[in-house]
Amino acid sequence: MEIRTLRYFLAVAREENMTRAAEALHVTQPTLSKALKALEDELGKKLFTRHSFSIKLTDEGILLRNRAEDLVSMADRIEREFVSLDDITGGDLYFGLAESYQIRYLAHTIHSFKKTYPGLRYHITSGDTEQVMEKLDKGLLDFAVLAETPDARKYESAIFPEADVWGLVIPEDDPMRKKKAIRVDDLIGLPLFCSAQSWENDIPLWAGAKMDSLHLEGSFRLAYNASIFVKEHLGYLLTFDRLVDTSPESGLAFRPLTPRLETKLYLVWKKYHTFSPIADRFLEQIRKPVSM
Repeated sequence: MEIRTLRYFLAVAREENMTRAAEALHVTQPTLSKALKALEDELGKKLFTRHSFSIKLTDEGILLRNRAEDLVSMADRIEREFVSLDDITGGDLYFGLAESYQIRYLAHTIHSFKKTYPGLRYHITSGDTEQVMEKLDKGLLDFAVLAETPDARKYESAIFPEADVWGLVIPEDDPMRKKKAIRVDDLIGLPLFCSAQSWENDIPLWAGAKMDSLHLEGSFRLAYNASIFVKEHLGYLLTFDRLVDTSPESGLAFRPLTPRLETKLYLVWKKYHTFSPIADRFLEQIRKPVSM
């Protein structure tokens, strides 16, 4: 199975049309069709369902697309790393980031680092722990930012200087807005939004025995999207402070939880990992006491 063939496959999966995919790849349609037929023969599975004006992925095709995206990304990364081996002014860094206002510390470090290495190019993926750690373990990322304590057996880490404070995002016209802080009893019977990860790991630490009395209306990976649902009075969002706009003009308000619930943030990288030259230099930078 060649990387070129996987690129062909991904182009067809993206375009859902053989002609458009061939044009995007700058190959002839017969060449593309032949490559895909050979791929199906090699795998022994049908990857596409062909209709009059479109092409859809089969279940096996969807599985291959998910795997092929990672393989092609890794191939692209290897090519860029070898091209940049002799580039002493820059290279590519790959980050997977949890949501937090403390990302500003990482941004500040990158800004400072880029002054020394102006050729630096950085690539950001956002997501929850499961998403970013999967990519870190596969070698698709150099560093990940986690809102939970990393496994010290597998990873090294640097802790961010502050802690994220948990609270409730409320519509500005909701009676709950009058409260200075939110207790567990205030939330019983209410429709709540939260990330699935935090609902399982963080909120039980705060709610204790009353966790079973709380109702998860829906889970969101991105706090901004959940805040739109709060504005529409569909529920209340449990999240970190300063992730969404709760200014007087926003239509939303934030109230901290009581007892206070905090989460530490970590910059994480794999132990014994072979870094690219630019990633090695960045690691030296973040290990300096003043950088994080």
